[in-house]
Amino acid sequence: MNQPTSKTTYQHLFSIPVVVAALGYFVDIYDLLLFGIVRVPSLKDLGLSKEAVGIIGKDILNWQMGGLLIGGILWGVLGDKKGRLSVLFGSILTYSIANIGCGFVQDTNTYAILRFIAGIGLAGELGAGITLVSEVLPKELRAIGSSLVAGIGLFGAVVAYFTVELFGSWRYAYFVGGGLGFVLLLLRISVFESGMFENIKQNTSVKKGNFFALFTNANRLSRYLKCIAIGMPTWFVIGVLATFANEFGEKLGIAEEIKPGKAIMFCYVGLAIGDLASGFISQALQSRKKAVAILLLLTLVCSLIFLFGNISTATGLYNVCMLAGFSVGYWAMFVTIGAEQFGTNLRATAATTIPNMVRGTVIGMTMLYTELKPSLDVLYAAAVVGGICFVLAFFSILTIPETHSKDLDYLEE
Repeated sequence: MNQPTSKTTYQHLFSIPVVVAALGYFVDIYDLLLFGIVRVPSLKDLGLSKEAVGIIGKDILNWQMGGLLIGGILWGVLGDKKGRLSVLFGSILTYSIANIGCGFVQDTNTYAILRFIAGIGLAGELGAGITLVSEVLPKELRAIGSSLVAGIGLFGAVVAYFTVELFGSWRYAYFVGGGLGFVLLLLRISVFESGMFENIKQNTSVKKGNFFALFTNANRLSRYLKCIAIGMPTWFVIGVLATFANEFGEKLGIAEEIKPGKAIMFCYVGLAIGDLASGFISQALQSRKKAVAILLLLTLVCSLIFLFGNISTATGLYNVCMLAGFSVGYWAMFVTIGAEQFGTNLRATAATTIPNMVRGTVIGMTMLYTELKPSLDVLYAAAVVGGICFVLAFFSILTIPETHSKDLDYLEE
């Protein structure tokens, strides 16, 4: 059943499902971003040259992102067929084991396979958590609840960076991530299933978790593709600008060596703050679309400053990373929009696959960026990639249906 309406706002927002979803996303982000943080030191430790680190590092990142694509479909369908909680348990077990395995790798092929498996596991956490929170909270608190989950969760990237700095070992950082996952499994025992899902669970006449149903109806397909496009600039900032910050720093002539891990950490500090703010912005404007459009515009400005603002110091570059991170803090709002666009029988499938489809687009982004670098240099190559992302995102947020205060207790035909 849905939560009693007699609960206070505080009791709703800090209920067990919200708190555990936030902690789950914290561990998820820790593990998801850890490779980006330890990419350079871990691959150098495995004996790769500076040139090979860039090439092999991109390939391993793409393996992880490919795992996210496959895992998004797997966990999304399972979430609608078996329940939101089944995903929250299965996904974390998968990526926890894979991350512990990463701590023992001795060659890049094994590294890539384990990051692929980790990607499959990591794909289930956010979509299932946001779906559960969206369905157990009153509609007037959905945006704030999702922001709390993402805002708290995104600090996992900060903890990942300082874990590496504290232990001085990328292997220990992987062990810590795997251990945190198993601790989280114990906390998950106390979480209850969504009432909306329970209402249709035993109804055999309702088709649940049909991934291909997203493509058999023009209106559904349009909503689905637009949700994906809205999120693409977030991973342009994270997967291109921050991940390859060392290349941009070198091109800009910054004397101090830029650490991609540090750039990612600053980006996620801003992202966590932005995600916390985005729910309140949406609530104040009474609109998901307006909140996202404003933050998208800020993301565009930050990206232009990053590439063409003549940044001359490492501090300046890291500060722009943090501001860009704040601007892509509409991530939680974008996932919430994805959950709100679809009925209960397809909601987990959509909400889980959408963010992972966005993460999967990083494969195309990095490939295009790499292909364009020889002819355009790194700054203009990134600008072309970013330009494509922003055009698609602005078109989509301006034309997608508004979902603020939408009643979610309905089914897709």
